[in-house]
Amino acid sequence: MNNSIEEGKTPAITSYILIIGVLIAMSMNSENKNSFASFHIRQALGLSLTFISFGLIISNFDSFMITFPMWICISILWTYGIFSAIQGQTKPVPLVGALFQKWFKSIG
Repeated sequence: MNNSIEEGKTPAITSYILIIGVLIAMSMNSENKNSFASFHIRQALGLSLTFISFGLIISNFDSFMITFPMWICISILWTYGIFSAIQGQTKPVPLVGALFQKWFKSIG
């Protein structure tokens, strides 16, 4: 298991670099499927899509009182995810991580 985690760390960490990182990590993980990398690719994809979706919706309000909490929330979830990947853990991000694993189970 540790060998699998070490092999999957690079794509797992790469996946958290916005949506482009997810695409790069998916191509890195396409040949030799690594379950650790796949877990984090699904988490990062979910976070990226959530960020884009919230950004599109909240940008219509043009209010600092609405956009600032969104940025804080996404930043905390992103930090949690990337540190989980760095530490070699497969802990889903709070609130939405389990949903991301379910929704994107075919990815990775």
